[in-house]
Amino acid sequence: MAKKSKGNRVQVILECTEHKESGQPGTSRYITTKNRKNTPDRLERKKYNPILKKVTVHREIK
Repeated sequence: MAKKSKGNRVQVILECTEHKESGQPGTSRYITTKNRKNTPDRLERKKYNPILKKVTVHREIK
C-alpha cells in the first residue's frame, strides 16, 4: 500500500485497466511515486503488461 510520509511525495500503485476486462488470471501492477501537491488527481500511465504482452493504460488504485 501507499507509504505514509511527511512530505508531498507518496508511493502509489498503478493497475492495468484492460486486464480486468480480459478475464485472464493475475494482474499487472507497478509501484511509482507522485507529488500530491502537483497531481492531486489519480495517475494514468501507459505501461507494459507482460501477461497481455502489450502496452496498456495503468491507473492509480486507492
